[in-house]
Amino acid sequence: MRKIRLLLASMTLAALLASTTAVLTAEPSVGQTSAVTLVGAGDIASCDSTGDTATAKLLGSISGTVFTAGDNAYKEGTRYQFNNCYDPTWGRVKARTKPSVGNHEYRTSGASGYFNYFGAAAGEPGKGYYSYNRGAWHIVALNSECKYWATGFKDGPSRCSSQKQADMIAWLKADLAANPTACTLAYFHQPRFSSGYGGNALETRPIWNALYAAHADVVLSGHDHIYERFARQSPSGALDTSRGIRQFTVGTGGVNHGGIGTIKANSQVRNTTAYGVLKLRLHSTSYSWRFVPVAGKTFTDSGSNFCR
Repeated sequence: MRKIRLLLASMTLAALLASTTAVLTAEPSVGQTSAVTLVGAGDIASCDSTGDTATAKLLGSISGTVFTAGDNAYKEGTRYQFNNCYDPTWGRVKARTKPSVGNHEYRTSGASGYFNYFGAAAGEPGKGYYSYNRGAWHIVALNSECKYWATGFKDGPSRCSSQKQADMIAWLKADLAANPTACTLAYFHQPRFSSGYGGNALETRPIWNALYAAHADVVLSGHDHIYERFARQSPSGALDTSRGIRQFTVGTGGVNHGGIGTIKANSQVRNTTAYGVLKLRLHSTSYSWRFVPVAGKTFTDSGSNFCR
């Protein structure tokens, strides 16, 4: 009888331990099993450059979703340039790439080389914006090239196609409302703020307004061939540490290096000499970042922050 009681007690203890273990496993710690990786850059491939070969090697050793911040294939974004300049390097991770379009893609009418190469992954042709979820994060890829939707690429001033941009902003607001996650990230080519020679892209302010209103956390851009990190800001450029959006400019994919002009307010880190990719670890209520340079370069930048 005593043996039976001991056996029952042992079985009860084992069941309790199994139940406790199941609860702990079901609620993983933030920063461990709940984290996902987003990695990439913009201004990437040219048949006249080897920088994209070096950054593509980095991607081969980093798992996760790959983003592109536009100007993927220089100089005209033709299907030939995608097939022969982009595909041999960054094309190796095409199956896990979620791209965005840049102004150089619009040197080919309707950015058809870009849309034909990436297919459904690039969003609907003529629009080029879409969203998806990774882990606890809602992620939005947008088309900042409103200057070229209607007119095609032109060197020099060109107006935005106001109706097409209005349609995208309406879609963006509805998409954000339908996905009220604690953490939100967006990426597109033209940077709202930049100390590079490309300067501040005022045409992206409606995008920022919508993201700010929805309490988004991070924006990634390219266009200027530099790396730059900003403090949290409002769409007008005011420092806002409580609900502002942090912007990274990562035009370091490999095509060539740019320069720095007037340093903008709230710019925290800048580099003009290292190709590389930005690696983000997206946790359920926070994120961390690290700029990973190509072999032979030592510049890096890292940090972390909570979502708002």
